[in-house]
Amino acid sequence: MSTRNWKFVRAGGFDQVHLASGADLIALDQLDQKLWVALACPVKGLEFDTRTLELIDSDKDNRIRAPELVAAAKWAGAMLKNADDLMKGSASLPLSAINDSSDEGRQLAAAAKSVLKSLGTPDANSISVAEADKAQKAFEAQPFNGDGVLPPESVSDEATKSVVNDIIATQGSTLDKSGKPGISQAQIDAFDLALTEHAGWLKKADSTVLVLKGDTAAAYAAYTAVRAKVDDYFARTRLAAFDPRALTALNREEKEYLSVAAHDFTISAQEIAHFPLSQVAAGKPLPMAAGLNPAWADAMAAFVAKVATPLNVKDPMTETEWARVRAAFAPYERWQGAKVGASVEKLGAARVNELASGAWKVKVTAALVEDNSQKPVADALTSVEKLVRLHRDLLKLANNFVSFRDFYERKTPATFQAGTLYLDTRACELCIRVDDAAKHASMSPLSRSYLVYCDLARPASGEKMGIVAAMTAGDVDNLMPGRNGLFYDRQGRDWDATVTKIVDAPISVRQAFWSPYKKLIRFVEEAAAKRAAEADAQGTDRLLGTAGTVNHGIDGKPPDAQAPKRLDIGVVAAVGVAVGGITAAFGALLSAFFGLGYWMPLGIVGLMLVISGPSMAIAWLKLRQRNLGPLLDANGWAVNAQARVNVPFGGSLTKEAKLPAGSTRDMTDPFAERPAPWRTWLTVVVLIALAGGWYMGSFDRLLPVAFKSVTVLGKAAPAYRPPVEPPVG
Repeated sequence: MSTRNWKFVRAGGFDQVHLASGADLIALDQLDQKLWVALACPVKGLEFDTRTLELIDSDKDNRIRAPELVAAAKWAGAMLKNADDLMKGSASLPLSAINDSSDEGRQLAAAAKSVLKSLGTPDANSISVAEADKAQKAFEAQPFNGDGVLPPESVSDEATKSVVNDIIATQGSTLDKSGKPGISQAQIDAFDLALTEHAGWLKKADSTVLVLKGDTAAAYAAYTAVRAKVDDYFARTRLAAFDPRALTALNREEKEYLSVAAHDFTISAQEIAHFPLSQVAAGKPLPMAAGLNPAWADAMAAFVAKVATPLNVKDPMTETEWARVRAAFAPYERWQGAKVGASVEKLGAARVNELASGAWKVKVTAALVEDNSQKPVADALTSVEKLVRLHRDLLKLANNFVSFRDFYERKTPATFQAGTLYLDTRACELCIRVDDAAKHASMSPLSRSYLVYCDLARPASGEKMGIVAAMTAGDVDNLMPGRNGLFYDRQGRDWDATVTKIVDAPISVRQAFWSPYKKLIRFVEEAAAKRAAEADAQGTDRLLGTAGTVNHGIDGKPPDAQAPKRLDIGVVAAVGVAVGGITAAFGALLSAFFGLGYWMPLGIVGLMLVISGPSMAIAWLKLRQRNLGPLLDANGWAVNAQARVNVPFGGSLTKEAKLPAGSTRDMTDPFAERPAPWRTWLTVVVLIALAGGWYMGSFDRLLPVAFKSVTVLGKAAPAYRPPVEPPVG
């Protein structure tokens, strides 16, 4: 249990640790991991130095986990005299800051001085990330760089270099730190074993195996090429001897030849390759030249030249002679089935037998030993590079891993923010790189955010990338797949952006308020467009019908008669009842509305709330559920907290277009639509008349009279009775 007094800040709706000192970084192992914002993140795809992450990734699985970050922090703290130096984020490490009280620290300090000396600055008192990186790359480019991989270029002896190339050709390669393909100890051992096994296998090839000596392999290939077809032929002859009635079927029927003859085909046409090798008859030997299926002429010619002639097989070949051929190749076939060390077979038997002695291994192993002798130097250089990079990057990584301080402070972008998307008069700053949009979109809707997936491209360089941007302000009426925008990455480079997919979610309560009315307008527009299209189609049909009538006068053919449709009395009654019900309901609504008197404005507000209230309530709930976690988890993170994006914070992530301070604006639009004065005056007159009538109480007398004859479900409404005036006096 931790005895350290940690400081926490409230951000995103949850507590996040505030790393205020180097001691906090070193003591991360004492912080309960339930309080960490993230427990893992990918090495690639972040706006963070990938090389630093690779050095922290001790198991090289391309993911940084909490234990690896803890180990990096403890090691960096141990290598520095003052752990608070880690809080500076400086790209330059003073040599005096290295803790030389331990053996590892002294070796690291000496390596740093050696690096500076190799760079021509032996008197420098600090080393930067750029200098450490330069020295590392220069060392890795040397023939022997201590990585345990031997490229052919590292060997000066041509014979040994040839062996290294043979190993790469048969066992594959391993990349050297310089980026060149080379061999490791494991590949050397595998090559040596394959040589020994294959050479031993080759020695088993005696005269019974190599029946035709050096020509046996080629002869065996020619034999196997026709073996199945020759077996098929002799099986057919045996069946013909058993029952002569099968001959027609065994030789194929005439109609099959007719279907083949209908096409243009070559001698090797596949249409006849499945036909018998020759005409079948009971006990008939196989002709190896004349009378052969044309599709097999070349293969049989090779068989005659490489097998039949050397083995003294006469033409035509009997089934007995064919059995002798099969028996001759049986030992070779068994020997081939027992083959071992096949990976080196491509070198040829002569080269395998030459290398099987193992003399090459001494020189190759010596070269690899020389490379491994440089490992301490390589490790020292790597330690220098790692310390310099952690001196600069460790705090930043912790503030984007243990806590999301950079994201919630809004001073500098977080490591997962790829840049800014300009689209539809907005700038979206919560843009996350996505390599597989389909996979990402399967989880991202759980973030409860309005998401826009975009494909990015830089045509000049051919670069491509994908992002997802969270829209957290403004309206979405003009957002749709296919729209184009502009994206600026963290280096300031511009990319063409095209919207490919949208995940819908509320952006604001204000947007939700107007949403029902916008949907109604869209519905009316679509209905009107549909009705206009139907009317146009009906007009076209009538025009065509008229043309048909005119044509009847020309060709004398009467048009198709259509019986007039009669309107059913029941339909008329139903329509009357429906209209009456709707009119009564509308009248009751107007009566109640105008009966509000001075409270009529509140009635308008209430009506609007009834319409927009449910949409606003749902939006209010979803906006308070917006969560950054699913967006990052879909990219390989392990977010450990409910990283909320509330309304005020979300509004800061998407900036809407605003005129700069001090700007002036000319409101005269030369292309503005001219207003119609009569509409304004008519509206004013109607409003004044309604207001006057309402004030004078006219609606109290008129409305009941107007609706006294309304029927509801076929029953007459009660007649209006005016109030009885009290007798005077």
